[in-house]
Amino acid sequence: MPYNGDGSAWAERPATSGMNAKIADLDKSSVYCPADGDKHLSVFSNAPVDNLDTSMRAGTRGPTSIADPVARERISHFDHERIPERVVHARGAGAHGTFTLHTSLEEYTCAKVLTKVGQETPTFTRFSTVLGSSGAAETAREVRGFATKFYTQEGNWDIVGNNIPVFFIQDGIKFIDLIHSGKPEPDVALPQAQTAHDSFWDFMSLTPETLHMAAWSLSDYTIPRSYRMMKGFGVNTYVLVSATGKRTFAKFHWKPHLGTHSLVWDECLKLGGQDPDYLRRDLADAIAGGAFPKYEFGVQLVSEEDEESFDFDLLDCTKLIPEELVPIKWVGTLELNKNPTNYFAETEQVAFCVSNMVPGIDFSNDPMLQLRAFSYFDTQLSRLGGPNFSSLPINRGVCPFISTARDGHSQHRIQAGPHYYPNRFQTPNAGKCPHGKGQNYATSEAAVKEAALADPETMTFAPHKVEGLRAKQRPPKFADDYTQAQLFYNSLSEVEQQHMAEAFAFELGHCDSRQVQETMIDRFNEMDHDFAVTIAKSFDYEVGEPKHPNHGKKTTGQQPISMLDSNNTFTAAGRKVGIMCLDGFDGLQVSALSTGLVAMGCVVQFVGQRKGPAYPNGVKVGDKSASGVQNTDFPVEGCRSTMFDALFFPTGNDAFAKSLESGRVIHFVREAFGHFKPIAAVGVAVPWIAHKCLPGSLDMKADATAAFSSKHGLILGQNITDSEASAWTKLTKGVKDSATFGSAFADACAAHRHWERDVSGVAF
Repeated sequence: MPYNGDGSAWAERPATSGMNAKIADLDKSSVYCPADGDKHLSVFSNAPVDNLDTSMRAGTRGPTSIADPVARERISHFDHERIPERVVHARGAGAHGTFTLHTSLEEYTCAKVLTKVGQETPTFTRFSTVLGSSGAAETAREVRGFATKFYTQEGNWDIVGNNIPVFFIQDGIKFIDLIHSGKPEPDVALPQAQTAHDSFWDFMSLTPETLHMAAWSLSDYTIPRSYRMMKGFGVNTYVLVSATGKRTFAKFHWKPHLGTHSLVWDECLKLGGQDPDYLRRDLADAIAGGAFPKYEFGVQLVSEEDEESFDFDLLDCTKLIPEELVPIKWVGTLELNKNPTNYFAETEQVAFCVSNMVPGIDFSNDPMLQLRAFSYFDTQLSRLGGPNFSSLPINRGVCPFISTARDGHSQHRIQAGPHYYPNRFQTPNAGKCPHGKGQNYATSEAAVKEAALADPETMTFAPHKVEGLRAKQRPPKFADDYTQAQLFYNSLSEVEQQHMAEAFAFELGHCDSRQVQETMIDRFNEMDHDFAVTIAKSFDYEVGEPKHPNHGKKTTGQQPISMLDSNNTFTAAGRKVGIMCLDGFDGLQVSALSTGLVAMGCVVQFVGQRKGPAYPNGVKVGDKSASGVQNTDFPVEGCRSTMFDALFFPTGNDAFAKSLESGRVIHFVREAFGHFKPIAAVGVAVPWIAHKCLPGSLDMKADATAAFSSKHGLILGQNITDSEASAWTKLTKGVKDSATFGSAFADACAAHRHWERDVSGVAF
């Protein structure tokens, strides 16, 4: 009997009769939900707790207090749950690179990394999935991490973000519950790296603030085509501080030069078995091949005076700032140009900490960010064996520094100097006992601020005033859970909205609780009624009228929400093209087209009947020394269409035409067609595609006399003759017919997917 995932195994204590002795013994230590006899929520000291939803803070919009034992104990326990794998973001891929500033932010910050134009700062970037273990498939539907460590001359600065600009929850105290709900069900640990189960959607349906992120998580953003084609966001609101102490709120953005693109869900399911390392392989291959991924770094800036001028709260990380309100200022470029030497020593041991700041960059009072600053550092203590993780080679800064830290697990430094401060070697005016400037004995607010700003280079955290009632509280604007979820949905194309509905049917279709399904549909009804009606059809549920009708507003900009927005980047560069080189192929066509595609920045890979030599028309099979023999990257059985962005089938002789009849090769075309990918073919491959691969799906009569046709990403050169094909050597020079054919194929590759295509009649 298959596991039904309804939670019955852990919701009620079973009878011990019939259990073997060991299982019965283990049952004595088991806690069921609700726990036997429990009447109160409590912390680990067993003191009762009145609120597990909101952390303690000074004032409604003030900073979070560390004097909150409930939040602190819950987060600390959560941070130490796994040894040594990361609790979240365990599955990752990393690369070294450089960040080059081209526009100074000196007006807003004294951080040199953001003020010295032309300066190159070393970086290490790690991309990751969130919920899956280190062995999980990379193409599961998941939020993706985008974390960058800047090795600046003032210390390490870490931006630890995601590929989505908002987050599930508003307060860090609830992070534990979010992740616990998303992890595999606790009885048999299923499913891995997926949220398609009752626990996750139970939590989501009962936590209204998650609605905006729930919409993003069902979108194509959670199935990225490549880390090279993925956005990044700091998610939280940070603060930039100028040399004069002026504070400016900031949102951080990463924009990929190749544009933002996704896989389709059927591809993800197949790639999970065909190549579980798909995304890390793609990144490593691109860097090794010299196609270095690049990202623009931008900031949205809001002055303190304008902090409360929006209908949402800047401190609420479940909200984004629409670009119509605050445009993005692009200031620098990140290039990833070196793969790690050792995965464990670099990618696995790199320790990103939100608390890693440099002078000129500071925290806002965002309650999620405030507790992240504690949690990330606390996590490393457990994961990397103690307090000296920052001295591991990958985490060590490149700037000179002095530390009075000593001893502890894995201490790398042999420090002969003093382990205390002040000391006679570092204290100015040695022999005297002045009050150091770091002690800040308060005389007045002005005096404290003046003392701190006297030396901006040492002003790690500039002073600013905080006040308010110490209590568990949230700002009033945090209560709006629907407006931006509606904004997100409205900004998607119809195709992307349909993908969301299909994703919902998959996710909730794996849930067994009717209550969870209906509650979540009702939640989405508050985002968009028509969407709720659509998804409700899959569950035979009648949706009522929403309490919060969709306002109809959209947003766009340089970081558009829709991947089909004209402001997204569409380029053939970076696309992976598979060329079918079965024995007897036209070598001139393959050579010319591959040369032209490489010149445009495409990655070309060759598929043949064997891994090794493929023999063109006119060359005897086995004659490896003949001119035109093409070395292949894969045999037909060693790859699938899912591993390419586009396919090209040249013409060839009778042996080539016969090889096309293989079921595997036919499946290549059908699957690529079903995944909306560009397909190009010439000569004998054209009628084969029309009649053998896609019967009834193509109209071959309309352009019967043309040299080629191009429609919905299918570029078919049915009338390109051998004599015309000789001109393909001049592909990049604009030769008639052949050059136009190549250009049409390149344009189709740039579009990436051709959603207008009808694939309903094709089995793939």
